[in-house]
Amino acid sequence: MSPPVAAPGWSRWLVPPAALSVHLSIGQAYAWSVFKPPLESALHLDGTESALPFQLAIVMLGLSAAFGGTLVERNGPRWAMTVALICFSSGFLLAALGAQTEQYWLIVLGYGFVGGIGLGIGYISPVSTLIKWFPDRPGMATGIAIMGFGGGALIASPWSAQMLDSFGTDHSGIALAFLVHGLSYAVFMSLGVLLVRVPHTEKPVGNGPNAVVGAQVSARSAVRTPQFWCLWLVLCMNVTAGIGILEKAAPMITDFFADSSTPVSAFAAAGFVALLSAANMAGRIGWSSTSDLIGRKNIYRVYLGVGALMYLLIASFGDSSKPLFVLCALVILSFYGGGFATIPAYLKDLFGTYEVGAIHGRLLTAWSTAGVLGPLIVNWIADRQEEAGKHGASLYGLSFVIMIGLLVVGFVANELVRPVHPRHYVPASKEAADGRREQHA
Repeated sequence: MSPPVAAPGWSRWLVPPAALSVHLSIGQAYAWSVFKPPLESALHLDGTESALPFQLAIVMLGLSAAFGGTLVERNGPRWAMTVALICFSSGFLLAALGAQTEQYWLIVLGYGFVGGIGLGIGYISPVSTLIKWFPDRPGMATGIAIMGFGGGALIASPWSAQMLDSFGTDHSGIALAFLVHGLSYAVFMSLGVLLVRVPHTEKPVGNGPNAVVGAQVSARSAVRTPQFWCLWLVLCMNVTAGIGILEKAAPMITDFFADSSTPVSAFAAAGFVALLSAANMAGRIGWSSTSDLIGRKNIYRVYLGVGALMYLLIASFGDSSKPLFVLCALVILSFYGGGFATIPAYLKDLFGTYEVGAIHGRLLTAWSTAGVLGPLIVNWIADRQEEAGKHGASLYGLSFVIMIGLLVVGFVANELVRPVHPRHYVPASKEAADGRREQHA
């Protein structure tokens, strides 16, 4: 399946809405927690079991993005969006069947495995096309789409809660909610499938300072370069630092001020989590757009260097000032979101647009690694400190020092990034032939 080539005069500003229709849908993954309590009650699960579909979905996101990236580049964005639509929606339908028949393994298989493939393919599906349409503002373009993934839960969470209130929280009510999700997302994601276009030529659109087509590197060659692995470290360290706070946000702020004269209530802690989500989403468009002005290496200097400073401030003074704690955490989470949105443009700067989607998919294994590493550091150390008789902010002091160290590692890796050696470039004749095949397939 090949997407239609845009006719002369077709507006490139129609491509971001196509990408958003996919990313806002698959961003539902961040709202899985809404289904955890009903599933635990209806199917007699514990917390670990009810988290399994989400955990498997994130693992499959990384794996399918890594292994399917080349197929996405070869077959184009319409094919990728169609695969994402089928897998993501089918995952909900299988989960609905599992809930109705009280077969939890079907929910895990559907939402986690099948739906997770849709997450990964859908996440990378618009990246290459957006960069080709916006070579003058690639950070802004990818930021708009990836912002949708961060914001999808803001829609899905209240919507899911309302359905469970209407349908009930027994196994039949959960099944009906899954069914409505699957059908609704299929319709919404189809808008992206129908709307997406590829540029008529590979010539840059726009006249900005970045609107110059430079060296092009294949995905196979990119993973053999030190630049790829430096960026892998950069992304992994930045995500680890952000997700370390995000995953444990509510209990963390409660612990920090448990011994103060004004402890944090459960309601206030939930509000703190909502603020972090907003900062995550805002950072995806704000910081990535800023990278178009100051450059990708400079913006990652901000993410990693200022991020380390924010952690230092929390570790040193966070338990003495709620505004300081909240402000530093919001900045860190904005960098977390910005790092996701800026990395495709950084890859484009180094490796060109030839197979940037496939390269991006391989780099997302850093996300999978960080998704395990960040929560493990914070939770394991907090548990050990509690066993040692410590409490409050002292539960997190050591883990914050480790986060500062990891951000310094990422900062050094970013400083080591240099232009790719010409021996890795794709021959111009092959690039041109592949471009003609994509347009006439």
